[in-house]
Amino acid sequence: MQIVVLVKQVPATDKVKIDEETGIMVRTAAEAELNPLDLYAVEEAIRVKERVPGTEITVISMGPLTAIYAIREALAMGCDKGCLLSDAAFAGADTLATARTISAALKKIGGFDLILCGERSTDGETGQVGPSVAALLDIPVLTYVSRIRELRIRDGSIVAERVVEGGYEVVKCSLPALLSVVKEINEPRIPSLRGKINAKKAEIILMTSKDIGLDPSSVGLAGSATRVVKVFYSTFSRHGVIVDGKNPEGAVEKLLRFLRERKLL
Repeated sequence: MQIVVLVKQVPATDKVKIDEETGIMVRTAAEAELNPLDLYAVEEAIRVKERVPGTEITVISMGPLTAIYAIREALAMGCDKGCLLSDAAFAGADTLATARTISAALKKIGGFDLILCGERSTDGETGQVGPSVAALLDIPVLTYVSRIRELRIRDGSIVAERVVEGGYEVVKCSLPALLSVVKEINEPRIPSLRGKINAKKAEIILMTSKDIGLDPSSVGLAGSATRVVKVFYSTFSRHGVIVDGKNPEGAVEKLLRFLRERKLL
């Protein structure tokens, strides 16, 4: 069985920076990490590999060359191969352009049975790329998957549980399919020393827009349907009132007047 896991390198949650002029997120290796929600997709792929003999896992990411670190982290956990889509033309891509790039790469690679990804990334918080990739590949998509019940290799189908309001629903669909998983699905493992050593030695395949057969005008900022036109940081100020507690009656009267003026009482 061939599994593809889509991962993303994101800024550490306390290091998110936006270029105010371009609206593009600033990404540096020192302040980046593998998207925490993608760890659950990586772990689930490895668990399937442990149950299904002959399974091979390929990790795919799109980003600058520093995104190789995110791929190596997934390899250290137990994935087999890594592929990075990296090209200056990919910069500034919105969710549609990103999905277009990833789906084109998947068509080029071919032969996959299952695609796994996290629910969303912690930087964009849209949750749109996974389902969009499935739509462009014209394959079924199951979102908010909390458990894979069955993988029926012979008849090419999968049975999974999806989280819905008030419980879950059981869904069956044909393979190949794309599943976006939630963190309730498992507990990601800690990479072993041997896994880290193997990941460090592993060769990561690099693919550009030319390699996947896409015109530069259809990817990145040029191929995006949306773009950030303005970035600003919100500000707020507090206008508190200090009530002197030395005079209880006066303090109560002052507090009541304050609440009445703001129609809170």
